[in-house]
Amino acid sequence: MTSVSVASEGLDTAGAFPTLERDGLVYLDSAATSQTPLAVMAAMDDYYRFHRASVHRGVYALAQEATDLYEGARAKAAAFVGWGVDETIFTRNASEATNLVAYTWARTTLKPGDRILITEMEHHSNIVPWQLACEMTGASIAAVPVLDDGRLDMDALDAELAVGDVKLVAVAHVSNVLGTVNPVADIVARAHAAGAVVLVDGTQAVPQLPVDAAAIDADFYVWTAHKAYGPTGIGVLHGRRELLESMPPFIGGGHMISKVTLARSEWAEIPSKFEAGTGPIAEAIGMGAALDFIAGLGGIDAVRAHESGVTAYALERLATVPGLTIHGPAAAADRGALVSFHLDCAHPHDVAEILGRQGVCVRAGHHCAQPLMRRLGIAASTRASFGVHNTNSDVDRMVDGLDRVIELFGD
Repeated sequence: MTSVSVASEGLDTAGAFPTLERDGLVYLDSAATSQTPLAVMAAMDDYYRFHRASVHRGVYALAQEATDLYEGARAKAAAFVGWGVDETIFTRNASEATNLVAYTWARTTLKPGDRILITEMEHHSNIVPWQLACEMTGASIAAVPVLDDGRLDMDALDAELAVGDVKLVAVAHVSNVLGTVNPVADIVARAHAAGAVVLVDGTQAVPQLPVDAAAIDADFYVWTAHKAYGPTGIGVLHGRRELLESMPPFIGGGHMISKVTLARSEWAEIPSKFEAGTGPIAEAIGMGAALDFIAGLGGIDAVRAHESGVTAYALERLATVPGLTIHGPAAAADRGALVSFHLDCAHPHDVAEILGRQGVCVRAGHHCAQPLMRRLGIAASTRASFGVHNTNSDVDRMVDGLDRVIELFGD
């Protein structure tokens, strides 16, 4: 079983993930959603059993306990990436965090003639919100090309910024297809020098790389808990205080106000201004427990070292498979813990199905990155993504499964 074998091969996650106790299961889809450790389930169950109350509103002990757990999770999320607590906002997911910026900053700031600069490797959640904002404001979108080695064309970035009309740069910290770790601090510095605001999509970075948001210096940084061993239903937006204070609310309702009359309302201070209604209390507590779980493995540096080793082994093994093309940077040090590939003899969906029959769970499709698929000249790819529980033996299981695919579909 994967969760047991890892103890002798890297990080000790023995017994942590109940799903992985299923006989013969190899989970290689953490880039889509991570497995949830028992510690996270226990923390959420503890809230429901012993501290169940709404937050911020009650003066009785139970409500204060719930509030302390909830706000404690916010403090953990802020500390995990080195950002301010009050400038750390809870959302439903990273997509909502990005949309919050698109609706409250972009739609109130952009005008005809302005441009938003994205890249060819973006996830749809870092494309579509900006398209909608442009439709509302008359601004337009341009994209930084991806080079053949999976890296961004930094010369093209500079050329676009030099025009002088770029108001926002939106870029993934780590590509969910190529695995490319983008030089986001450098990109932010170049964008700021050109007068542009920057949003970094950190959904693939926070679970697997040391992230120092203050050093990166982006104006907005978004991520989600369910890819970082936490529950679904909660994401995070870290924002620059002066921008957050200048932006209007995203959703109106309770908790996000300081005063309401029949004629008008006044807004609460951040982060409350952007957190209307009852928050994701259990989910926040679960997220905090997930960050504690990562710390208990030795911290994010240990996670990065382990997963990079598994990724390097996967790159080595996959390179020996006939007719297989790997997408993205050649070295594990330059990519996150994932490998996307294309097998000449079989469609990615067939590859994933045959592997799935053997208990190996991989993702096949366009990975919500259709512009990147067109850049690569393919309709879809197969993606194996690794977590703290994976080992080299899991990679061997996948490669053995690919041998079976070639037997079935090869000449």
